[in-house]
Amino acid sequence: IHKSTLSDFFSSQAAPIVGAAVFKEVNFRNGEQQMGKGRLEAFSDGVLAIIITIMVLELKVPHGENIDALASLMPVFFSYVLSFVYVGIYWNNHHHMLHTAQSVTGPILWANLHLLFWLSLFPFATGWMGENHFAAVPSAIYGAVLFMAAVAYWILQQTIVAAQGDKSLLRSALGSDWKGKSSPVVYAVAMVTAFWSPTLAQSLYVLVALVWLIPDSRIENALASSPSRPGEGGLSG
Repeated sequence: IHKSTLSDFFSSQAAPIVGAAVFKEVNFRNGEQQMGKGRLEAFSDGVLAIIITIMVLELKVPHGENIDALASLMPVFFSYVLSFVYVGIYWNNHHHMLHTAQSVTGPILWANLHLLFWLSLFPFATGWMGENHFAAVPSAIYGAVLFMAAVAYWILQQTIVAAQGDKSLLRSALGSDWKGKSSPVVYAVAMVTAFWSPTLAQSLYVLVALVWLIPDSRIENALASSPSRPGEGGLSG
């Protein structure tokens, strides 16, 4: 078989597949072409998975065969657990939030990248805080990363709301959004508190995580009551 024959064969087979993929990423609404959200979701999921992988690699195998050998790893392990919970919270809420959008715009893509930038700093902040046994400065920097990630998430929310217009499903679902507005305030307080009492600062970080772990059905309820549910397949995707 000649190379040209193989090339022609794969080209003829690949073209419909590529064309279908491109078409799937384009929505047509009111006669206007819109970008789908599939690639944004897939890219975000991949980045978050890599962040978790990098964080767990900070858990070095101890040189010893008894329980005492694990004692030195406890600060790193606890900081990993806290950050794992936070990444899980962001992934869960990010997943639900994107289900309110039928398409994405340029500003949404950049706002999403801005969020991923701050989340990508979790491994550094987590490792530094754990390796230094929750010392003041690393604990404050950890709070700063949490604060900026929360601000970036809020910016992404508002960008989606702006793109949806006056009848924004996300805006109606968020309501007063007391958790989203109060979390950055608590992070800022914890950052300052870390220089006086790192333990209290860690307690505030844990408190906010626990608040967000409580199931939040605002978006699910909004999607269920919406006449035309955005997204593909509801919240099962």
